[in-house]
Amino acid sequence: MNKDWIWQGGKIDPPERLTKQEVQEMIDDAIRQHNRNASIISFCVGWVVLALFAEGLLRLIGVIPPLLPWLKITL
Repeated sequence: MNKDWIWQGGKIDPPERLTKQEVQEMIDDAIRQHNRNASIISFCVGWVVLALFAEGLLRLIGVIPPLLPWLKITL
């Protein structure tokens, strides 16, 4: 039962089969890469939010002057 693989009129070799172990390794690598990238993005977003919060707090208590004169906030 040896069937020939034909693609666009020519014979080709059958595709290479992957084992369950190889597929699991590929999935684990993809998940590991996703988690690493998500952690880096979350780290950067967290720092930006913390910096904006700190800047707003310092402007509120008067340590940093207002960015625009009409944008003065007070307690």
